[in-house]
Amino acid sequence: MKVVVAGAGSVGRSIARELLGHDHEVVLIDKSPAAMRVAQVPDADWLLADACELPTLENAQVADADVVVGATGDDKANLVFSLLCKTEFGVPRTVARVNNPRNEWMFDESWGVDVAVSTPRIMTAMVEEAVAVGDVVKIFTFHQSGADILEITLPSDSPLVGTRVGAIDWPADSVLACIVRGPLPIAPTPDDTLEAGDELLLVTGREVEPTVLQELLVGRPAQT
Repeated sequence: MKVVVAGAGSVGRSIARELLGHDHEVVLIDKSPAAMRVAQVPDADWLLADACELPTLENAQVADADVVVGATGDDKANLVFSLLCKTEFGVPRTVARVNNPRNEWMFDESWGVDVAVSTPRIMTAMVEEAVAVGDVVKIFTFHQSGADILEITLPSDSPLVGTRVGAIDWPADSVLACIVRGPLPIAPTPDDTLEAGDELLLVTGREVEPTVLQELLVGRPAQT
């Protein structure tokens, strides 16, 4: 898979190293010579240029990319980069970093963004997930489809403890994607039985209300 990453700061470099470690082809674009000097990602292809300019994207052969990542510390640059890659080069998948939560509303398909990654939102979700037992926590939203990834840890008094997955009447447009039991992720089958302390990861459509899942899984509304 070919991935073009705009921004060779600490975030962009980390992404590049991870992708290279999984045998993907990576092109890093940054307009700062200093970024190139400290990058320490020798296996990536490098382009010293402005990722928000069409000639740069042509030189990076963005049209051949499977995914592009706007990873700069500038929300405007990430948006422009995503929009150009999507509209001018038809890149199938665009991922953009959100630095300022106030700008999150702009990171959608109208700006060519398929997946927006907001560090503050993810950190908030992780904090909630770490301390909340029995509450549905929204981990991630896919901006293109509107689908959500939700997490809930089953309390010991959940009415579904001891119930087979196949016997549960899940709401429409809701899928139990994974059960995490201790250190082990489990791909659920209809014959698996839910246990107290299980962490459930669910993928839900945009019309599904988390409160519906809350009452199904816990038997009571979320605590306020």
